[in-house]
Amino acid sequence: MHNIAIISSSIRPDRKSHRLALYFMKYLNENFLANAHILDLKEYDFPIFSQTFKKQKNPIKKVMDFAEKIAASDGVIIVTPEYNGGYPASLKNAVDLLYEEWRHKPVGIVTVSSGPFAGSQVLVSFQFSLWKMKAWTITEQFAVPDVEKNYDEEGNSLHKKISEPLTEAFIKELFWCIKADKNLV
Repeated sequence: MHNIAIISSSIRPDRKSHRLALYFMKYLNENFLANAHILDLKEYDFPIFSQTFKKQKNPIKKVMDFAEKIAASDGVIIVTPEYNGGYPASLKNAVDLLYEEWRHKPVGIVTVSSGPFAGSQVLVSFQFSLWKMKAWTITEQFAVPDVEKNYDEEGNSLHKKISEPLTEAFIKELFWCIKADKNLV
């Protein structure tokens, strides 16, 4: 069974994107597809980093924990809202903290917006950053418009006939990339 880390990137008090982190964790665990766990950047509450994890002389425990969980994961799902066409500073800070841990790591990106555009602009800028880190971003996208109308606060889909086929395709692609990556090693 795959070990999947799900990064919930928003740290805002009334964040809506966390609903999708909960949704994917439930979906993967309840269907016995993976051992999925959330790495909630709101709970980590990282300071702004002045250097990468490997260059820190005495990294704090939560930094070591985060790095170990990313390194130990077979794949990562990153859930991000779109803020003014970009992604949250909390996510940029956490991604830039690591380097070797991202190398060839299969990563699925979930974008979320409260409006009709589903975080479409954030995908391009965020994907480019991950490519520079040598992460392997999957080709399947999971973009959610009007998040409050589609997922409740506990991470339940309000429209399963629409969400489940999209989720299956997204997870299938992530797992394919995980398998392909393991075969290359």
